[in-house]
Amino acid sequence: MPRHTIPLGRILGIPIGLDYSWFVIFALLTWTLAESYFPAEFKGWPPVVYWITGAATAIVFFVSVLLHELGHSVVALRYKVPVRSITLFMFGGVAQIGGEPPSAVAEFFIAIAGPLVSLALGVFFYAVQPLVGGVEPLLGLAKYLAYINLALAVFNLIPGFPLDGGRVFRAIVWAITGNMHRATMIAANVGRFFALLLIFVGVYRMFGGDLSGGIWIAFIGWFLDNAASAQLQQEVVQGLLAGHRVSQAMSTHCATVPGDLTLQDLVDEHILGGGQHCFLVNRGDDAVGLMTLQQVKEVPRSDWATTRASQVMLPFEESKSVDPDAELWTALESLDRNGVNQLPVSRNHRVIGMLSREDVISFLRTLQELGA
Repeated sequence: MPRHTIPLGRILGIPIGLDYSWFVIFALLTWTLAESYFPAEFKGWPPVVYWITGAATAIVFFVSVLLHELGHSVVALRYKVPVRSITLFMFGGVAQIGGEPPSAVAEFFIAIAGPLVSLALGVFFYAVQPLVGGVEPLLGLAKYLAYINLALAVFNLIPGFPLDGGRVFRAIVWAITGNMHRATMIAANVGRFFALLLIFVGVYRMFGGDLSGGIWIAFIGWFLDNAASAQLQQEVVQGLLAGHRVSQAMSTHCATVPGDLTLQDLVDEHILGGGQHCFLVNRGDDAVGLMTLQQVKEVPRSDWATTRASQVMLPFEESKSVDPDAELWTALESLDRNGVNQLPVSRNHRVIGMLSREDVISFLRTLQELGA
C-alpha cells in the first residue's frame, strides 16, 4: 500500500487501508452532523449526544462505503479478476481492481454490485427505524444512513465514467460494439460531460447563495473530470502502445557496478558523476541484483562509505522482471502495479536490458513524432 495509507487488515485476502485524507472528511462529516443535521432533526439533545451520534454515524457511513467496495471486489474475484486493495479516503472509497474484466457481462456485474449493496443498506436502515424509534440517537443514525446510502447508490449510477454507472454504461456499449477500448473512450467522454455539468450546477448554486453546497458540488465535479480525463489519457496511451513490444523500448546499455562497490563511490562516480539512477549489480560476469536511488536513500549517509552495493541491492530472484517479447502496455501496467520505475528485461534467466518509465515516455514521444 502507498505510504500515505494506514493498513487496517485484510478481508477475503484484500488489504484494507485508510488514506490520511479520510480524517479530514470524517471530522467534517461529524461536525456537520453534530452542529447542523441532528440539531435540526432532533431538538433538545445534550451537546455531547449530538457529537457522539455524529461520530458514530460517520463511522458507520464509512463502513457502508467499505461494504460497497467489497461488493465490487467479491464479484471481481468471482470472475478471476484480482483485487489489489481497498482504500477509504476523502471521497469515500476505491477498490483497486488489478486487471480489466474478461467480458462486458463481467464488467456489468462488477460495476453494478456496489450500488446494489448501497441500495440494500439503504433499505435495511429504513426498515430498522421502527425498531429503534424509542431511542432517538439510534433513530437519527438509521434515518441518516438510510438517506445517505440511497443517495450513494443513485449518485454512483450516473452514467459517467469512472462512476459505477459509467462502468455499467461502458459494459453496455462494449456489448453492443464488441470493442472495450472504444466503449471506454465513449464512457469517459460522457463522464466528462456529467463532471462539467456538476461544476456548472455548483457554480450556479454558489451565486444563488448556497456557497458551501455549491463549492462541494463543484469540487466533486472537478474530481470526476480529472478522473475521466486521466482515463481518456490512459486509453490514448494504451492505443499508441498496442502491438509494440518491450524490446522496442527497453535500454540495452545498462550501467553495471561490481557488488563490492561502496555506496559512497557509487554516488560520487556514477550517480553524481554519470547521471545514472539505476544499476545492475554484478558478481563476476553475472548480474545478480538491481540497485536504484531508493536503495541508496534507505541507508544512512554516515554508512555509505562502509556499505557495499551487494548488501542493499534487490536480488533478481526477489524482483519482478519482464520478457522482451511482452506487450509494452502490459509491462507499463506491471511498473505501476509494483510501484517501481524500472524493470529488468530477461530472457532465459539472463538480464538483457532494462525498461524504465522514461524509456516508455521516450518511445511514446517517438511514436507521436512519427504520427503513429
